[in-house]
Amino acid sequence: MPQPSENGPTPLGLEPTFGFGDRLGSATPGHLAALTRVGGPIRGVFAQQSIREMDRTARTPHQVMRAAASALDAAGYHAPWGADADHLKTPADVEATAAAGFTFFTLDPSDHVDPSADDDTPEQIDAKYQPPPWLDDYLGRTVDIPDGPTIAFDEPTLKRAAVKYGRAIAHALDLAGVIQQATRHTPAPPDNPPDTPAATSGGGGEIEISVDETEQPTTLAEHFVIADQLRRGGVNLVSLAPRFVGELEKGVDYLGDLAALEASLRDHAAIAEYLGPYKLSLHSGSDKLSMYPAFARATRGRFHVKTAGTSYLEALRVVARHAPPLFRRIVTFSRDRYDQDRATYHVHATTDSAPPESDVRSDHDLEGLYLGHWPDVPEGEGYAQPGRQILHCTFGSVVTDPDLGLAFRACLDKHPDTYRDLLDDHFGRHLQALRSGMNG
Repeated sequence: MPQPSENGPTPLGLEPTFGFGDRLGSATPGHLAALTRVGGPIRGVFAQQSIREMDRTARTPHQVMRAAASALDAAGYHAPWGADADHLKTPADVEATAAAGFTFFTLDPSDHVDPSADDDTPEQIDAKYQPPPWLDDYLGRTVDIPDGPTIAFDEPTLKRAAVKYGRAIAHALDLAGVIQQATRHTPAPPDNPPDTPAATSGGGGEIEISVDETEQPTTLAEHFVIADQLRRGGVNLVSLAPRFVGELEKGVDYLGDLAALEASLRDHAAIAEYLGPYKLSLHSGSDKLSMYPAFARATRGRFHVKTAGTSYLEALRVVARHAPPLFRRIVTFSRDRYDQDRATYHVHATTDSAPPESDVRSDHDLEGLYLGHWPDVPEGEGYAQPGRQILHCTFGSVVTDPDLGLAFRACLDKHPDTYRDLLDDHFGRHLQALRSGMNG
């Protein structure tokens, strides 16, 4: 088990973990309340923010770390906790977050992925293809994964994987080397098996790789090659985030067939056990309650869940209840910014799919339209709330606006108990859904 740290975050190894993204620096008390109440064996990753989010909210890695650590210290929290430097793309990103004390590093090689490879013809693949150094490791092999799939590595499969992910694998290995140097004095978690890279790499920084930002699901062969190449490169791979089947849009529940999802999850989890072990990671995990039990069951509790924007939306709910005129201004401002700010997100909402605030007379109705409530729908159907997506994508513009940002923060500062209680309820539902899968 990881040892408690009173001074800061610690590597958490293969324990189930839940990332509480906090874009404002004031959500940790509510996150902690939910985890303490229903988290059970799940560990909290309380400092979590991507470089992109830090840029949009004008925060630094040190500020993100200090906000979480100070709140945990104030609460007298002494259990192990994690800190996730999310969506790292450059050595400078790694060095800045390592210097701030982050212990968990999420590599994002998406700039080096060729997503068009999924739809390319064989002729187009041949035109792009350059034999990767790892081709002979797999060509002609068939791997039978215990309690999982059989993967045949034929030439067409490997060519497409090389075109899609070849440069991304090389980039991830380069960044992992930077992490190992930057964290060489950080102790690795003592519960990792002795034959895993986590126990033998030069640094104690835990590494996750994210390959989820593609239109098509990650194939089992792609998962195997990516993870195996990182493992062979001595990378401390603690978790991997594939692109799962179905749709995982921001701010709404899972959209897809839950039975098909769980079958796919079992196959990915079997690969993670065979090659690692390492955890499967769920990105865009906010509000995906319908899939949580399947995710926890399929991974047998070896998972990481990452949330971010949903805490910001609960902060807006505080504004909606205590300062309705300000909430109306934020809705109008967000609608004006949405088409520009949505560019980096996979979302379906348009401004035509949610009414302007001037068309909604009731403040209560406006909150429901833009923030929604927990849906009562058949399992697996998910739900679509365009208002939530409009507000989700425009967080950076709102919090950095010199007028709205100050008023927003002033409202939160005036009503901290409301924010804590809303977060406690909101994340309690998330954690309860995960625990139900672990128990079932």
